[in-house]
Amino acid sequence: MTSRYREVYRASLEDRDAFWLKAAEAIDWFEKPLKAFDPTLGAYGRWFPDGMTNACHNALDRHVEDGRGDQAALIYDSPVTGAKRTYSYAELLNEVSSFAAILQDFGVRKGDRVVIYMPMVPEALVGMFACARLGAIHSVVFGGFAANELAKRIDDARPKVILTASCGVEPSRKVAYKPLLDEAIRLSSHAPEAVILLQRPQLEAELVSGRDHDWATLREAARGRSAQCEPMRATDPLYILYTSGTTGAPKGVVRDLGGYMVALAWSMEAIYGVKRGETFFCASDIGWVVGHSYIVYAPLLAGCTTILYEGKPVGTPDAGALCRVASEYGAVALFTAPTAIRAVKKEDPQGEKLAGHDLSRMRALFLAGERADPATVDWAEKLLGVPVIDHCWQTETGWAIVANPLGLGLLPVKHGSPTVPMPGYDVTILDDAGHEVAPGTLGNIVIRLPLPPGCLPTLWNDEERFRSAYLTGFPGYYQTSDAGFIDEDGYVFFMARTDDIINVAGHRLSTGGMEEAIASHPDVAECAVVGVADTIKGQSPLGFVVLKAGVDRTPAEIEREIVTLVRERVGPVASFKQALTVPRLPKTRSGKILRGTIQKIADGEAWTMPATIEDPGALDDIGDALADRR
Repeated sequence: MTSRYREVYRASLEDRDAFWLKAAEAIDWFEKPLKAFDPTLGAYGRWFPDGMTNACHNALDRHVEDGRGDQAALIYDSPVTGAKRTYSYAELLNEVSSFAAILQDFGVRKGDRVVIYMPMVPEALVGMFACARLGAIHSVVFGGFAANELAKRIDDARPKVILTASCGVEPSRKVAYKPLLDEAIRLSSHAPEAVILLQRPQLEAELVSGRDHDWATLREAARGRSAQCEPMRATDPLYILYTSGTTGAPKGVVRDLGGYMVALAWSMEAIYGVKRGETFFCASDIGWVVGHSYIVYAPLLAGCTTILYEGKPVGTPDAGALCRVASEYGAVALFTAPTAIRAVKKEDPQGEKLAGHDLSRMRALFLAGERADPATVDWAEKLLGVPVIDHCWQTETGWAIVANPLGLGLLPVKHGSPTVPMPGYDVTILDDAGHEVAPGTLGNIVIRLPLPPGCLPTLWNDEERFRSAYLTGFPGYYQTSDAGFIDEDGYVFFMARTDDIINVAGHRLSTGGMEEAIASHPDVAECAVVGVADTIKGQSPLGFVVLKAGVDRTPAEIEREIVTLVRERVGPVASFKQALTVPRLPKTRSGKILRGTIQKIADGEAWTMPATIEDPGALDDIGDALADRR
């Protein structure tokens, strides 16, 4: 199939308004927008300013009204609890409409905020859609998030109601949510008017009299009741999603609902190649932007079936877990993070756990969340026998900046690159002085304004911080804070966050390039490189590696081979002299390696426990490896 990408991308830049007004036809509007973009509104303009719509109506009601109420909308699969359930569009709509009536009883109205602090259970999605139905703004926080960090988000969003559950269930433990929430409310200056709590049989929680209410009791009392969809301006906020800020205060990314729906609906078929009625499996978490976009909203906007998976890529029960789910429900595409595939690769390097799972309906594996190293992509391609498509985006953008669009016809793959900019994203590379650089030259990856639909228009309660963090560094451009280059074919290579570019004896070097070399070693499952202080060179690179399961050679022998490999691939200028073997790398719950924290530990600087860390013990492993090195 010849790719239509070039003509589609060109059309999105040459006649921006016509392109996105055409895409907006995929959405139901109470008042159809006549204007695509108004550059006079907000920091850089706003999309579909005269349109009126509702996100819940588009995700649920219209499909039922179109006679497809019996189609599966949501499949819940929880290997950690043994629970499975399928909701049709009609069933999910009934649950959402009834719960929206419950929220109305607690005074929730258009513009109010509702914090959702829940595990990967269907009720979390019911809460999100119920908020969207009423025009309330939801803010999902990872279940089990630390109390002090949750308190910051409560203070910033000032929710009228908080939705929570008694616990989350991990492969080896139960995490009590209620004590964390109670402490967060105690620490915050804002107190919600009500807490609605889902009791899970694995671990029940005590309710605070007068404030807390039992989800099941309310649900039973509301049987047969419903709430109607609130007409919303396309520029109204749909949700706030907090991302860590460099100042310690979280940044509340605002998502406006009209542009978001248009972008997501367009992306489902054009990027992911998924059509109405097909099943899409996004193995992510609703606390992360990928879960918002491609578990919750995009599949249902497109009339697909979405899978909500409460489990891990390994350990529930083994490294074949994701393939089991994809096979069982006939998913045509799987979307997960590179770190999930690296975890599978570490536990099952020969792919033996994949045997017996029928993946004949799966057309592609999509990766995002952290740079997909070529070694991991190559491994997955060989085992799965389908295209492995790396694509890159941010919490701020809400959907892919750079991708290889399956639905438009794939372009040739270049390992190490997520391929090309998506429609509406005018991506370029600037040096630190703001000048465009030649193809192949490392620099700052930026996007010429305006950003396309779906991207953040501002930060919650902090327009000035939005401008200073994203728009003032390079006037006229959105600053991604990523470093990389664009080659002569227009392929974009994301090499590192700009904070991860290290300066070795005056040479600006990408840690991503060194990690790529290390990951190519046959015994390495995953790795990270950071720059540590060096009195002579300024900084020197230091590598941390996790070995694959079953490797029976000594770490010292492999570490020597890695040093040689980096010198051969990157060159002596990298001055790469040491790699340290660790049992695991510290990561966020979304799979990003905490390189900044690793670097501070290595340099002996003061550091604080990251709020989003998945396994705090991994930082002890880093400290132990560094102690042995010293």
